[in-house]
This record gives sequence, structure tokens and C-alpha cells, in this order.
Amino acid sequence: MNSGKIALVTGGSRGLGRNMALHLAREGHDVIVTYRTRADEAADVQAQVEALGRRAAILPLDVADLGSFPVFSAQLREVLKRHWDRQTIDFLVNNGGTNGQGKLGETEEGVFDALANVHFKGVYFLTQQLLAQIADGGAIVCVSSGLTRIAIPGYGPYAAMKSAVETLVRYWAKELGPRQIRVNAIAPGAIATDFSREVYEANPQLPIMIAQNTALGRMGQAEDIGPVVAFLCSEAAAWVNAQRLEVSGGQMI
Repeated sequence: MNSGKIALVTGGSRGLGRNMALHLAREGHDVIVTYRTRADEAADVQAQVEALGRRAAILPLDVADLGSFPVFSAQLREVLKRHWDRQTIDFLVNNGGTNGQGKLGETEEGVFDALANVHFKGVYFLTQQLLAQIADGGAIVCVSSGLTRIAIPGYGPYAAMKSAVETLVRYWAKELGPRQIRVNAIAPGAIATDFSREVYEANPQLPIMIAQNTALGRMGQAEDIGPVVAFLCSEAAAWVNAQRLEVSGGQMI
């Protein structure tokens, strides 16, 4: 076990976020998990983290609701004081997200705005809101997508938001360098989670095609992603900064 720091994982109640939270706990960190609607799933993650011998807390958060961020920051401050007698977290993992598609000429403005609010504006302004609550020497990990490298028709707006975040990662790494806060992005390839279940169910041949076009011969699983986030929050990654790390098993190379 390491010294045991505190990680905040947005959207940590299910899918990739759940796996990230559990792997961070296995590496000896305490975890605060946010959820949007499923408090029961978040409570289950909390119980699993505590079963691993680490402390955990859960907080509601809609990453698309920018106006709620000051209230969330105050709630985080109260939880940190009550459970840890601290004022700061060590790691912020910007994971919370939603799916959405639209080809040029077919995209509804509401869908575009929803993607922007969650994946771009939400990430930007939540990080800004919490900046004073991230300890010097900590780390920020943003979740991007393999779709910033691989172009699949219909995912242009989603991929554009993720590309914007990859750009922010480099700027934030330079801006936060004086505080020794590292900033990196992970870019998962196609992963079999609830996030894309409807897409795969509507296109049953798609998982087969993805596996055939991945060097390691299969689709990714949530279990493939959590360890990478834990690595970026570890001392082993102390010299990894301003990077986009694709985690796709060699998809479409």
C-alpha cells in the first residue's frame, strides 16, 4: 500500500468510472465517487471500496449543470472535512459523460449542446471550480476517446468535444506546472459497457468488426481502463505529463 491519497472520480458509479474507482482503491487510495441519478450504484461502489480497506464517499453531480458546481464544491469541502479532516483531494478524474451521435446535416442542436455541456464545458468549468481543492503535487486525468484518432461517421460532434479536452490537457499541464500538478488524458478504444450498449445491440456485427480490427483481437473491457488511470495517479507516472495515452489494444492501426 502507498501513502493513501484521495481521488475524486466523476461518473464513478458504473462502467469505466466504477472500475477506475476500484483500481484506485486497490492501489491504496481513498475515493470520492459522483453519480447523477443512481445513488444505489454509487453506494455499491462505496461498499466495494471500503471492502478493500479504503475510505469512500459519494456525492450527486450532474456534470452538464454548470450552475450546480459551486454547491458541489461546498459539498465536497464538507465531505473532506468530515471524513478526512482535509481541505483538498489529490486526484481529479474527469470521467462523467454521455453518448450522442449526429452526422453533418443531421445533427440536432440540442444533441450538440448536450455533448458540449458534458464533455467540454462541464470538464472545463468543473476543473476550474475545483482547482483550489486539488492539492499541489496532485494529478488530473481527463477521459478522451479513441475517436479523436479514428473517424467513424456519426461521432464527429462527440469526438470534437474530446479533441478539445485533449488540447486543454496540454494547456493545463503548462499552466499548473508551477503547482506540480500533472495533467493527462486517456483515450479508450471501443469498450463493452453500458455507455455504448444500445449501439452494439442495434449493430450486432459491430463488436465482431471491432475485434477483427484490433491488434489484440478483442473488444476492450472496463477492466482494461481502470489500471491505466491508477497508473497515471501513481508515483510511477510522476514524469508523465501533458500526454494523450490511448488504451485501445491497438484498434485500427
